[in-house]
Amino acid sequence: MPEEETMETAVAQEAEEEVNEEKEGLAFANAQVVRVMRKNIASDKMLKSEVKRCMNRFLEDTCADVSQRMNKYPYAMIDRRMFEEASEPYRTMDKVGEEKKRIVAHLQAIKEDCNRLIRDVEETFKTEED
Repeated sequence: MPEEETMETAVAQEAEEEVNEEKEGLAFANAQVVRVMRKNIASDKMLKSEVKRCMNRFLEDTCADVSQRMNKYPYAMIDRRMFEEASEPYRTMDKVGEEKKRIVAHLQAIKEDCNRLIRDVEETFKTEED
């Protein structure tokens, strides 16, 4: 039962926060933002109001950045291709992480090859001083 009370309290706090956040002038309806967050965060986790506001502001900043990128086009009509190009940095972030892992793995393999070559050279050209 304590878990139910905690969830009821959390729901009540969220409703109160939504009213307060509307007064703050956030760009997006906070309830919609929180709904999306809740779909992707485990149900046993609670979101502080600060996190909700920060996510809303992040989305506002992201929207502003993409809009500014689209505004750089000289055309009067902005189409989907322009949106795709302007939003590409945000959509390809996961690909950057994958590429980093691939490069690091390749560099590790090169490093191992270099160490192996060093050992081979040292064994092949041993001198009496060693």
